Amino acid sequence: MDLDALVRIGLLLARPSMLVMTAPTFGGHSAPPHVRVGLSALLAILALPLVPVPVVPGLAALGVVVMRELAIGLALGLSVRAILAGAELGGHITSGQLMLSYGSLIDPQGGARNTLLATLYGNLALLTFFVINGHHILLRGLAASYQALPIGVGAIDGSLATSVMRLLGVVFIFGLRLAAPIIVVMLVVELATGLVSKAAPALNLMVVGTPVRLIVGLLTVAAIVPQIPGVTARFVTAALEAGRALAQAFR
Repeated sequence: MDLDALVRIGLLLARPSMLVMTAPTFGGHSAPPHVRVGLSALLAILALPLVPVPVVPGLAALGVVVMRELAIGLALGLSVRAILAGAELGGHITSGQLMLSYGSLIDPQGGARNTLLATLYGNLALLTFFVINGHHILLRGLAASYQALPIGVGAIDGSLATSVMRLLGVVFIFGLRLAAPIIVVMLVVELATGLVSKAAPALNLMVVGTPVRLIVGLLTVAAIVPQIPGVTARFVTAALEAGRALAQAFR
């Protein structure tokens, strides 16, 4: 058995396998294991005649190379995960404003409990990513990463912390952008409710105010949902660029 060929295939498997396990576009946690293994193997086979794999002397150096390959694949996958996380953050904030946080269900993308609006926002963002062919961009980015970051020992660049903060910034800005309309509307409703309570102290706001807030909030959500694909499309480029910068930190 040619061990050099097995090592070469193993090194080529590391980067795409981590990308497949991390990026929800290729299934993430919800895809069956044999699907993820098959897709990772397919990407590695396609890269086999195009990507040069150096000879790695020693097990210690081989372990370092494998860890670097996994880190680069993780960075590329986190760029897509950041889009989904930002959309879910906006859904969580919206659910908190509407007092719907107690109702939750299992999210098929992450396998964790999410509120209904967080799951809705996340799925809309994921569908938008597919519609604008973001998965094609991600695969082209994987292929280009072998040219910008060839397989080898490499080193960790000083921009790692900055790149991580940049990726987290995309998550929070995207989430707040989605939740900003409901925050503003609920603030106006709370101010109006306070003025009504001052003008009519005998009015039971615990009975009247809660349905009013819920109805106004749901109407606002109905107006926000059609805008989610457009907002997501504007943040896809920023998230993919942040993921590319994070991958380049492992030079």
